[in-house]
Amino acid sequence: QVQLVESGGGLVKPGGSLRLSCAASGRTFNSNAKAWFRQAPGKEREFVASVGWIMQTNYADSVDGRFTISRDNAKNTQYLQMNNLKPEDTAVYYCAASSTTAQASTQLASYAYWGQGTQVTVSA
Repeated sequence: QVQLVESGGGLVKPGGSLRLSCAASGRTFNSNAKAWFRQAPGKEREFVASVGWIMQTNYADSVDGRFTISRDNAKNTQYLQMNNLKPEDTAVYYCAASSTTAQASTQLASYAYWGQGTQVTVSA
């Protein structure tokens, strides 16, 4: 089994930065894809960023150029660096791990394991 625990969320002003971390334990699937998704109130969970086995990455258009996903397999940890945050980035952010694909999938169904979520609020 895989356990994912996020940290690093909080309240930040527009234009600010946050770094989310997601530590994995148990079976870590370090050869497979990792991702971040987010869910705002009243909206469906949406793709944010993913990183594959050979460090290829994908980003949602809304965050491309502002967010950076990375992974440190030695620490069993994935990260999401978020810069130039906007109020529309406000959401609960979830990390995810795949047990089946090594590619940087953007699809929610590719990911079997999920963290509990961490709140990010961008407000003046």
